Amino acid sequence: MPASTFPADFAIARKWPPQHPERLQLYSLGTPNGRKVSVMLEECGLPYEAHKVDFGAQDQMSPEFLSLNPNNKIPAIIDPAGPHGQPMGLFESGAILIYLADKTGQFLAKDGADRYAALQWVMWQMGGAGPMFGQLGFFHHWAGKDIEDKRPRDRYVNESRRLLGVLDHHLLGKQWMLGDDYTIADMAIFPWVDSLINFYQAGSLVGYADFAQVQRVLQAFMARPAVQKGLNVLA
Repeated sequence: MPASTFPADFAIARKWPPQHPERLQLYSLGTPNGRKVSVMLEECGLPYEAHKVDFGAQDQMSPEFLSLNPNNKIPAIIDPAGPHGQPMGLFESGAILIYLADKTGQFLAKDGADRYAALQWVMWQMGGAGPMFGQLGFFHHWAGKDIEDKRPRDRYVNESRRLLGVLDHHLLGKQWMLGDDYTIADMAIFPWVDSLINFYQAGSLVGYADFAQVQRVLQAFMARPAVQKGLNVLA
């Protein structure tokens, strides 16, 4: 990106004018994907300014938001001090977690096996746990709950239970997803587990009581001060 000045070069600033343009700008909402990034920002200590993207007002479909994320999903960020000191916009929560980890040198190994072990679990969440838990939430908690045919719901119940089993088996004997090291893999996965159980209230459907290791690590995750703060950003 050529040399530029934030926020003048970003159309999104017209709708959400920054009060602190020198800080990283977060455009998000208190959903599991949004919370992944706000938790990471709190954990790594980067100064940031949060802007609420109101789904009720269709903010995500506004030209200003689409100028940053053409896929009209939260979260998205603008880093005024991006690569080579130039402002940069970025969307997709997994990509943002990796970017922030690399920028700060925290919660993700710079190279080697541990880096790719963390990344595989981030991708597991992005491609599996997040979509499946979210679909279960739709069919159990949101408008889909009124559909009389429960086969769609049960499909996601079964897959969510399978994924919890994969997670539970992996966590046996480990403090976090990568053993003793707390990483972006934990920040990607456990906001979704929390939403599945406590927001979507699907614990009994998926047999959450059977997954002692998931329960243990979720409890430890939720007890972290930065997590408690990050979960409430734009709630």
